[in-house]
Amino acid sequence: MSKLTNQFISRLSKAFFVGACSLGLAISANAAPATTTNTATMTKSKPVFLGDGGDYPFSSAVRVGDTLYMSGQIGFKDGKLVEGGIKAEAAQTLDNINDVLLQYGYQKSDIIKCMAMLTDMNDFNAFNEVYKAKLAKPYPVRSAFGVKDLAAGASVEVECMAAK
Repeated sequence: MSKLTNQFISRLSKAFFVGACSLGLAISANAAPATTTNTATMTKSKPVFLGDGGDYPFSSAVRVGDTLYMSGQIGFKDGKLVEGGIKAEAAQTLDNINDVLLQYGYQKSDIIKCMAMLTDMNDFNAFNEVYKAKLAKPYPVRSAFGVKDLAAGASVEVECMAAK
């Protein structure tokens, strides 16, 4: 064989070897994982609707598994909106959330997510002062939105989820 033929065969062999290795890696990467004795079991849990909104068409909370999804709360006490501005409303709103949590066997430390709605985003800092005073670190994840109006003329509404 000529030197040129030997070089060609050598290069072809190397290319074939690299291709075969690549194919082997691709096949093993797509192979089904080995089974283990500690596999997670998926369970389905039906929602349990808790409480009611009185004259309004909603439940106060829904529990799915160990997670409690609460309806939004505003600063209502004794059937009317508390007076005193954003701080008083925010404090009553968070007290109402705590009441719902306790009613269904949860506590503030079980809260994992809140969504705050404010009719005036200039109240954001005042709301945060009350929020920090009523909840403790580590704080739940949270979103805050400016909205045009809320039920009953409220300045703030907060909706939360809790999990055990």
